[in-house]
Order: sequence, then C-alpha cells, then structure tokens
Amino acid sequence: MSDTLAESRVAVATQRQLIWWRFRKHKLAVVSAIVVGLFYFVALFADTIASTEPFDTQAARGYVPPQPIHWFDAEGHFHPQVFALNGKRDPRTFKLSYLPDPGEPRDLMLFGHGYAYRLFGLIPTDIHLLGVSDRKPENSLFLLGTDQTGRDVFSRLVLATRTSLTIGLVGVSLSLALGVLLGGISGLYGGAADLIIQRVIEILRSIPTIPLWMGLAAAVPASWSPQQVYFAITIIISLIGWTELARVVRGRFLALREEDFITAAVLAGASHMRIIFKHMVPSFLSHIIAAVSLALPAMIISETTLSFLGLGLRPPAISWGVLLQDAQNLQTLGLAPWLLVVALPVIVVILAFNFLGDGLRDAADPYG
Repeated sequence: MSDTLAESRVAVATQRQLIWWRFRKHKLAVVSAIVVGLFYFVALFADTIASTEPFDTQAARGYVPPQPIHWFDAEGHFHPQVFALNGKRDPRTFKLSYLPDPGEPRDLMLFGHGYAYRLFGLIPTDIHLLGVSDRKPENSLFLLGTDQTGRDVFSRLVLATRTSLTIGLVGVSLSLALGVLLGGISGLYGGAADLIIQRVIEILRSIPTIPLWMGLAAAVPASWSPQQVYFAITIIISLIGWTELARVVRGRFLALREEDFITAAVLAGASHMRIIFKHMVPSFLSHIIAAVSLALPAMIISETTLSFLGLGLRPPAISWGVLLQDAQNLQTLGLAPWLLVVALPVIVVILAFNFLGDGLRDAADPYG
C-alpha cells in the first residue's frame, strides 16, 4: 500500500517537488546549502556581527595575536571573558609582544554596544553580536588578531565576506541575464544574429583571462571611489562570465524551437521575447539553476584574484582579495601568520558552492 501511495505522489508531483525530493537525498549538498546560507547570513548582518570598526587604525596595537576567550572564571563558573592586553617590547629584538592581564577582565556579552552603524543602510544602531563590559571592544576584543595598522581582522573579514559574496551574486545575475537573452536570441533567430553573437563569444573566450582582466581593470580610473570600483568590477566579471551559459542556452534552444509547443506559440502570435522567457527557459530551468550555482564560485574566485593582484578592488574597500594582499609578504607572515585565516572562508565557500552545484545538477537530471 505504501509503495502504491509513493508512486501516486510521484505521478502527480511537479518538477520542483521531484527536484527537491532528489536533492534531499544528497546529504553533502544539503550540508553545503546550509553552509552557503550561513555565509550569506553573515553577509546580510555583517555590521552586526563585526565587533570593531573595520577602518579604525591604531599603530600601538599592530600585529596583536588572536585573543583567546576564557569561558570559565577562577571558580569554575561559566563566565565568558577576555583579558586586557599589555604591550611589552623586547629590549634586544625591539619586537612588541602582547600579554593578557588577568587582573583586567572584560566580560563578554551578546548584543552589546559598539561603534554606530546603519542596519541594512537604514536603521541607526550600535548593537553588535559580541560586546564587552566597558563598551569599548576596540581596546580589548581581537578574536582573530590585528593587522599592521591595528585594524581588527575578524571585523574586516566579516565585512569582506559581504563584499565578495555580493559581487559574486550580482555578477552571476548579470551573466545569467546576458547568457539567457543573447543565447536565446542566437538559438531562436539564427541567421545573422546567431553568427554575430557566436563570433563575439569566440573572441571573448579566445583572449587569455589575466591579460583581459588587466586591460579592463586598467581602464578603471584610480580616482574612482570604492563604490564605483565595486560596480565596475562587477560589470567586468559579468561581461566575461556570460559566454558559457549563452552557448548552453543556444544549444537547447536549437533543439526546442522545432518542438510542437513552440510552433503552437508562434502560430498563436506570441512575441519572440515571450517565447524565450515564458516557454523555452522554464523547460530547462533546473539546468540553469545548477549552472548558476556552479558559476557563483568562479565569480568569487575572479573577484578575489583580481583584488589580490591589485587589479580589482583597492583599499579602503574591503574584500577577501584585498585582505589576502596583506598575507602575500613572507616577512609579514612571519610576524603575523594569523593573517592567512582569510583564505579559510574562501576555500570553504568555494567547496560548498561546488558540492551544492553537484547536488542540484544530479537532482535536476531527469535520468539520474
């Protein structure tokens, strides 16, 4: 009886339900989806999660090592706190070291007060996920240490997550729009339109990636603000990333345009744009979703690479690539190896996106 009921559910299920049921069986993809969701949650509430003003510099606290959290007090009670740091310079090497002072504890608290900001750019507040008892986390709370100029690495990493992930998301959205539109026109119209679009794709794909990035990034004036550079880099990455999806869409459209439902739509007087977006695109939407999930990590890597090479976002903007610039000097890494922690979220999110894309592709495959 249960087998019959299951078969009847499958028989009447929509394509979306079938994809979801298959996707749930891919445990690694489900875990990856949760990881990706957590990263975008951090990006959405980056200012709240950051504990210290990310642009606040103070040379006296340069290269402070990661600060441990003491979860229990001297009596064994659960009492999260950090100790104030005292700097001491070695008289022989002149190297400044920081030692915790147990005599000056700072109680940790959830949703404490810190620097002022606007939540979602609209709501003024100074509430942060972690705060300290003296309301001055910039003096005592450095979970991942500080960089050369005394800026808190944890807060900068959180803000960089928002920048890098949103560039990837916006870049993929623009590439998706260009790929579907131009690939659809190429496959549906054919003729001169197909010839021109395919030659443009071949030209873009034949140019080596790094020189193309260098040429496009060099066209961005150095006097532009971080916001202007942000949008310029997003557009640059999108202009490079749409070609592969356009090729896939063209191939599917060439096969679909001879189908009976497309012929019926043409005879009914539907416009070409309506045929593309109302009839053709939904027929292989699952493939587009899988392609997008696999394109996102490529976009993120592109931004990180551009910024790391100094061709993308530049300080005072904050992104994963900008932060990794601080970790490319061996002498700096010898003094502050914790700066390499920026590479960890890059690796994790790229792996998560790839596993998620594999799961979506398997779930969307009707023959899987």
